[in-house]
Amino acid sequence: MAELSFLYFLLLLLPFCLLVLLALIVRPRPVKIPIKGRHVFITGGSSGIGLALAHRAASEGARVSILARSQSKLEEARRSIQLSTGVDVATFAADVRDYDAVVRAVKAAGAIDVLIVNQGVFVPQELEKQGLDEIRFMIDVNLIGSFNMIKAALPVMKNRENGAPACIGLMSSQAGQVGIYGYTAYSASKFGLRGLAEALQQEVIGDNIHVSLIFPPDTETPGLEEESKIRPELTSIISSSSGAAKPDEVAKKALDGIKSGTFIIPCNFEGLLLSIATAGLSPQRSFLFAFVEVVTVGILRIAALFFQWSWYTTIEKWHKQKK
Repeated sequence: MAELSFLYFLLLLLPFCLLVLLALIVRPRPVKIPIKGRHVFITGGSSGIGLALAHRAASEGARVSILARSQSKLEEARRSIQLSTGVDVATFAADVRDYDAVVRAVKAAGAIDVLIVNQGVFVPQELEKQGLDEIRFMIDVNLIGSFNMIKAALPVMKNRENGAPACIGLMSSQAGQVGIYGYTAYSASKFGLRGLAEALQQEVIGDNIHVSLIFPPDTETPGLEEESKIRPELTSIISSSSGAAKPDEVAKKALDGIKSGTFIIPCNFEGLLLSIATAGLSPQRSFLFAFVEVVTVGILRIAALFFQWSWYTTIEKWHKQKK
């Protein structure tokens, strides 16, 4: 009986010891990123998630700048934000693929406290059928454009006057956590953002700049509407189980995560499970969430294998029907 009691004691003690250990080792340390009264610069800010982010940041008292390619869409977005929040935002027309144009926009905007790199393009198609020009287009906008934007903004972010915590938020995708049929080039561009974010966090932590990586699901944007028209049939079948989020919902999750200094920001329950399953060597500020990652990773790996079984079974059946 005594041995059994001692065993129960050890079983209760182990989680506590793990929590203590994680509290000591998780890095970087927790941080809060102020938004009110600070300059929030958003790329891809004229529509979709970027526009929703601009609305939310302005309503929370931030000074907002938005960048996109179309001046007419920027003006439309500016009027929309002013009408709903009473705040006049600054607009900058530039293509993120053009580094010199991005540098000019950043210089004109002034010191940046929170940079949200949100631009993105998506053309779904199997790699064999997709043109190299479309592949380059996605990688240039989604990945190289992010490098351009961050490189242009870093000098002004590092030289900000108040020294309060700053943030660089990168808008990835759940397709940047798991590859899906027909998303070959898009997933490659979004997976690349993770490597960028993890390495960048180490480079800028000494300047009190904190990186967040946002993983939205399919979101009801003009881009999704166009993409849905040309999706490969198998892509639609595999992704049919997931619904589409509202831009406002994603914007709220994203901005709340940025304010709390969270490195990986999921935007729904499915994304939360994906973030745990793919945590790997990512930074983690919350020792409590690190505990969840440690104790559930095995179970989630089993769940992931079931998902892969389902997807590959679907693909096999589809090919048999076509033959």
